[in-house]
Amino acid sequence: MNNIKNNLLVRLILGIAIGIVVGLSNVEILVRLLATFNSLFGSFLSFVIPLLILAFITYGIAELGGSAKKLLGITVALSYGSTVLVGMSVVMVDMSILPKLLSGITITTLADASKSVAPYLTLAMPPLMSVMTALILSFILGIGIAGLKSTALKNGFQEFHAIISDTIKSIVIPLLPIHIAGVFAQMAYSGQVVVVIGIFAKVFIVVICLHLIVLTVQYTIAGAMAKKNPVTLIKNMLPAYMTAVGTQSSAATIPVTAQAIKKNGVRPQIAEFVASLCANIHLSGSMTTLTTCSIAILLISGIPISIPDMLGFMLLLGIITVAAPGLPGGAVMAAVGILQSNLGFTEPMTALIISLYLTQDSFGTACNVTGDGALAVIIDSTVKDTDLA
Repeated sequence: MNNIKNNLLVRLILGIAIGIVVGLSNVEILVRLLATFNSLFGSFLSFVIPLLILAFITYGIAELGGSAKKLLGITVALSYGSTVLVGMSVVMVDMSILPKLLSGITITTLADASKSVAPYLTLAMPPLMSVMTALILSFILGIGIAGLKSTALKNGFQEFHAIISDTIKSIVIPLLPIHIAGVFAQMAYSGQVVVVIGIFAKVFIVVICLHLIVLTVQYTIAGAMAKKNPVTLIKNMLPAYMTAVGTQSSAATIPVTAQAIKKNGVRPQIAEFVASLCANIHLSGSMTTLTTCSIAILLISGIPISIPDMLGFMLLLGIITVAAPGLPGGAVMAAVGILQSNLGFTEPMTALIISLYLTQDSFGTACNVTGDGALAVIIDSTVKDTDLA
């Protein structure tokens, strides 16, 4: 898995390059072949997403049931609150920056890109349930399994979780570069690719700057609450940040994250608990990236941005990112359903946000795990030893 994660960005860039070459070659048969693949892959992805949500969130909630209840409650509440507040703040910043930054840049054919070159074959793969149905069912089952302490059901969902995880790792992730190649081939074929590459560069810079701002705010608050120097706290977390950049995985970085948190004076039990749990549920970096990329794509697509819709999207995204851990680019994969249902993303728009997200996934992951350290400092300053039992 480490090799897959580490090579994903390279393969993604290669897919973009091949797609552009194919599109600019004006060989329609090649563009139509890629369009056919995209049509089939898009249908399969739509089928899998509700299953991913059902498998990962149900098992995730059931797995949390055995933890120290007060510490668990505080950590989950802070993680969700932090993720959503980051999203809301980022929306305000994005709405003041991106319309100016992307002024005059539009992709009028983006929403209808599939019409420019028709696929040779289409195959309907209707999902077994909607995204919202999967989300509600996940909570009912997860809470029920945790409450009943049902070993049989928990084991069953653990195996279901493994099946879906293996499907994503073995089929979806390896095929993503081809899917992205198809999207860029169609864009190049219709003359839009130069505009898209320019958008990529601008959005990438905005996202990285926002990551740094988010971490600065998080550690300023943590330092004030714990009466510690925020600069020292951030400095001690740099090994975790750099490890996450390299591994592109919050889960793989847990040992380094826990050690860095301990160096900040956090009690070992809290450090290990928060590093492990927050790797799964606290994704402020992913929230920043997804929010910024989604607003950028809506702007260039000429689709009006509704603040209530964005708020609903962020509230759901804070929950649905529980399904993200363990997968390269897992947050955007888990978010595909609500991007389509809440913000009206089409398949070409979905492919574009996947491309945007994956190009900076290493830095988003680094922001996630470094932010976990700030939460650990806050929790350590508020939780007593008696609450750890």
